[in-house]
Amino acid sequence: MTIRETPSRWRRSVTELRALIWLALPIIAAQLSHTLIGFVDTAMAGRVSAVDLAAVALGNSFWVPTFLFLTGVLMIVTSKVAASNGAGRPADTGPLVRQGLWLGLCLGILSGLALCAVEPILYWAQIDPVLMPKTVAYLRAVALGFPAIGMYQALRGLTDGLSRTKPSMVIGFLGLILNVPVNYILIYGKLGFPAMGGVGCGVATTVVMWFMLGCMLVYLKRTRIYDACRLFERFEWPRWSVQRNLLGLGLPIGISLFSETSMFALIALLIGSLGAVVVASHQVTLNFSSLVFMVPFSLGLAITVRVGHNLGMQGARAGLFAAKVGIAVALLFATLAACFIYLLADVLPYIYTNDPQVLALTTSLLLYAALYQFSDSVQVACAGALRGYQDTRIPMLLTMIAYWLIGLPSGYVLGLTDLWGPAEGPAGFWKGLIIGLTAAALFLSIRLAVVGGRRKRNFPLDSSHLLRK
Repeated sequence: MTIRETPSRWRRSVTELRALIWLALPIIAAQLSHTLIGFVDTAMAGRVSAVDLAAVALGNSFWVPTFLFLTGVLMIVTSKVAASNGAGRPADTGPLVRQGLWLGLCLGILSGLALCAVEPILYWAQIDPVLMPKTVAYLRAVALGFPAIGMYQALRGLTDGLSRTKPSMVIGFLGLILNVPVNYILIYGKLGFPAMGGVGCGVATTVVMWFMLGCMLVYLKRTRIYDACRLFERFEWPRWSVQRNLLGLGLPIGISLFSETSMFALIALLIGSLGAVVVASHQVTLNFSSLVFMVPFSLGLAITVRVGHNLGMQGARAGLFAAKVGIAVALLFATLAACFIYLLADVLPYIYTNDPQVLALTTSLLLYAALYQFSDSVQVACAGALRGYQDTRIPMLLTMIAYWLIGLPSGYVLGLTDLWGPAEGPAGFWKGLIIGLTAAALFLSIRLAVVGGRRKRNFPLDSSHLLRK
């Protein structure tokens, strides 16, 4: 590389970095607001009792993966809206989003029914009987909000796809603000309501989900800039050809997200027989790490947009360049997050509980959470880049292999058996998580190198054919 080329490449890196950061910031804020609802639920329930804390945290390990699956499938709405808007056809976005609303509603209903049917799974996993009633009641309360959040995600696809990410950020934080007083009223029985304990958190979450849907509908209806989309022009029944198309592209993304997060849920089930203290400690660690995960997850969404944009406008080399910049930013964040968690591992658990046993065990588990930030950030950045290449099916298979055939079995052997030494309990499962996430990071990095390397010619990412039906 000559001296003259260096500043040019440096300027490209700075330009790409600036574009990525400004695109990612509102997405990060919106995603954090959703995750903070579960964080607030867990923290406020922990002030009631260790049983309420464990029940709510265990319930979160079910509904959060389901929510991320729903979000993943409906990401395709954002992609299609962006393609239609980029092609100068804003009127096409209204019919598309109307179909997305039907998809979000149906997936929301199915997801809610699935959450209402987890009781046999809890019995199968031999969860502590003390936790069973509150966990089931909490999940059934949250399930009532899933049809609303499914439709909300479809509408969010319209605003985000038009590069207007502030509405979802503002509405998300309004929902978070509402969640705190509603939690307080229902948990402790204020204003004439009965004291519901941890179950009140589930009711509050449902209230927030319907509130957010209502806010988004009012915003879109009253903001004139969306009139060109013709979203409210007429009523429209589901069109099965469009629904198949949406599912065909969105399901691999949703399954990839679900395969990772559901692994955490299954771990919670496998250690459920070890008692409320172990479950509570594991779930507190998981809840906090899930909060941290929203930053690389949102960064991955921004990487998808940047890779797709650069790939379509400038070709394969520009797409791969955007992916490399995104991975570098992800590694920088992982370093900062790991240092933060490591240095504050003995302080962070106090956010959730004052129980000395839960505090001690959570502190030790947070050290593993600090270590897995590196592999987790790399794998989610690579997955985002591959979505930019419209490569979703192979990454889905690779992540399922990494999580379910490598990570989870390793954690089970280390945590509950004496095959590789004395059983380590929850620590063994967190070591398995590190192994699985490292495998996913390695697999997806290789896949990205293969996909990016074989795109020899420049070509536009023309998605207009997806909107014709």
